[in-house]
Amino acid sequence: MNQERKAELKKQANEVRKGIVTAVHSAKSGHPGGSLSAADILTYLYFEEMNIDPKEPKKADRDRLVLSKGHIAPALYSVLSHRGYFPTSDLTTLRHTGSYLQGHPDMKHIPGVDMSSGSLGQGLSAAVGMALNAKLDGSDYRVYAVCGDGEIQEGQIWEASMFAASRNLDNLTVIVDNNNLQIDGSIDQVCSPYPIDEKFAAFGFHVINIDGHNFDEIAAAFDEAKATKGKPTAIIAKTTKGKGVSFMENQCGWHGKAPNDEEFEQALKDLEVTE
Repeated sequence: MNQERKAELKKQANEVRKGIVTAVHSAKSGHPGGSLSAADILTYLYFEEMNIDPKEPKKADRDRLVLSKGHIAPALYSVLSHRGYFPTSDLTTLRHTGSYLQGHPDMKHIPGVDMSSGSLGQGLSAAVGMALNAKLDGSDYRVYAVCGDGEIQEGQIWEASMFAASRNLDNLTVIVDNNNLQIDGSIDQVCSPYPIDEKFAAFGFHVINIDGHNFDEIAAAFDEAKATKGKPTAIIAKTTKGKGVSFMENQCGWHGKAPNDEEFEQALKDLEVTE
């Protein structure tokens, strides 16, 4: 990836992060930590990788994304709004009574959302079904599923993975947001899923390990996933929970808590400084 494009994506991801903290602050509830850790991956997918059109969000040949860790809806909403699916000003209505931007993704009311999600462990099964449908229909769209590293403690994740590999769904890419923290603490202390890469490999996936905040590595991983034939791909993205906001980084307490007014101002100041 050339330096100019990488700089553009970094800047865009930073705007996405500002949208995340703005939405959660306005809602006075929500999940900022995991939203911030996944911001770079989602920015790359929607601004560089996926075949999508905000003017035609239901076009038949579009690539699909399932946010299996649906509680990081603020990240998805911020990306969708900056990509042009709906006004960024609507982010301040997150979780408000009457707002279409609910606490978890809703495919019936939010433009650009391909699958309602929120019950952890279930989204990957939906993504597998979409990928299988593409194969049966002879369609060439790709399917992406974003899972949490705490979420993969759910057994349904592995049932879906076993099925995906058995059907050679090479049009499916699973991204594990490996920020190492869930609501109760570090994932290895709560119920360790490590080694994550070896587990997906054992279930028949092509596995790629990356720094989930490095756009060169992100780009190379998705290129490799597209080039992989005969099996699905799992990208294990090592990330930092709360990435970009100094007092939120690597703090599990910010899994599901909104910043107050003072913290919100500090977060925006932090996000004025880009790497």
